[in-house]
Amino acid sequence: MLPVLIAGAGPSGLTLAVELARRGVDCRIVDKAPELFIGSRAKGLQPRTLEVFEDLGVLDAVFAGGAPFPAFRMYSGKEILWERPLHEMLGSPLPRRTPDVPYPMPWLIPQWRTDEILRDRFEELGGRVELSTELVDFGQDDDGVVATLRHDGRDEHVRAEFLVGTDGGRSFVRKHSGAGFLGTTWESERTLIGDVRAEGIDGFFCHMFTGGDLAKRFSLWNLPGSDHYQFVAAVDPDDEPELNLATVRKMLDERSGRTDIRLFDLRWISLYRINVRMVDRFRTGRVFLAGDAAHVHSSAAGQGLNTSVQDAYNLGWKLAAVLGGAPESLLDTYHEERFPVAADVLDLSTTLHHRGFRATLAPAGSSPAIHQLDITYRGSTLAVDDRDNPGHLRAGDRAPDALLDGGTRLFDVLKGPQWTLLVFGGASAGDLGPGVHVRSVSGVGGYEEFDGMFVLIRPDGHIGTVTSDADRVRAYLTDM
Repeated sequence: MLPVLIAGAGPSGLTLAVELARRGVDCRIVDKAPELFIGSRAKGLQPRTLEVFEDLGVLDAVFAGGAPFPAFRMYSGKEILWERPLHEMLGSPLPRRTPDVPYPMPWLIPQWRTDEILRDRFEELGGRVELSTELVDFGQDDDGVVATLRHDGRDEHVRAEFLVGTDGGRSFVRKHSGAGFLGTTWESERTLIGDVRAEGIDGFFCHMFTGGDLAKRFSLWNLPGSDHYQFVAAVDPDDEPELNLATVRKMLDERSGRTDIRLFDLRWISLYRINVRMVDRFRTGRVFLAGDAAHVHSSAAGQGLNTSVQDAYNLGWKLAAVLGGAPESLLDTYHEERFPVAADVLDLSTTLHHRGFRATLAPAGSSPAIHQLDITYRGSTLAVDDRDNPGHLRAGDRAPDALLDGGTRLFDVLKGPQWTLLVFGGASAGDLGPGVHVRSVSGVGGYEEFDGMFVLIRPDGHIGTVTSDADRVRAYLTDM
């Protein structure tokens, strides 16, 4: 029986495939499209996603294929009204690299390139993405899922222990599983987005034109490693634009008041209606939902792809653990932990969408939420803190990076599919088994509150338990 079948080869599905493959879990990932997505759509990687990609072994390729986010430049005709860097648009100080935050700023990279990088990593690990292969039916029982895949005009019946739907906002897996998709569709708020080449505009910026009306904004984003720009244009409520180059040219001409910018070579275009929805459950028996299949929202905060990646990062190690003999109840923590995160993302994205392109795009101090560095699973079944008075860093929180003795980064110690036990203050934990790396540390910046404690860090980089009793660490791991 196949351990895991993944339906949908976007960022969440590909991340999950990589996470499973590096753990030695056999999986198949299928997508009905004949090729990977060709557009730049979700082009911003948040700092936490960069940390995840470092662990998955793709960060060097991501850095090679992208660039720091450009400043925003607002025009009135040919006149430049203002330029503002991203952190000012977010209403925050300039983030700086520190020992605990190695990647403080978002990274600009077209989605098509991110998808390619993840696919290449999956293939490097021995996998293969099966394109032109559609999931057309499935059912489940206590022992697994029976799925029907259609490719080359033939139906193939596959039995898998688990099915994961990462097949986008119109997810077949979600609909067929019976999961509710709660929320609203903003019919009057639509956006035209796509990739096009441009001449007559200079500099590496997010170029913004409004014609004096913020409701009619049109932006052109430079895309690193590409001759194309991503255009984003708000659509009037009563308009039904044709999805072609002439429409894009007309909108730019009207909103910029310029005729010297020439658009050509339209690569991809889509009319995007803003949906703010999420599923009522991330798990139905042996079927799981992740990414846009589980939650959709405004793109204003740049959260969609990033939240999707972290869904997969949370689910992957748990699937591998259960397939390796851990209690199946571990899989219930996927919904327990990711459901509230998705709800918070919907709220944040909606807030920033309604603020639009104002001088201060986000409330001051909101950048940690946007950057997803403060995502926590406090209160989860898996977050166990024995201290009477926990400090600022608690079980469930992201374990921040730090410099250890000899200049080693903590993230280098955590890298890989294993659990990591940090032993502070010279105590001994004994042998915890082959899946746990034990490291004695002292004087670690940001971890001073843990003197004399054991801090067990999960495979996804979140703190599992904090205790002064090594037997409690063993008991915790026994349940894993």
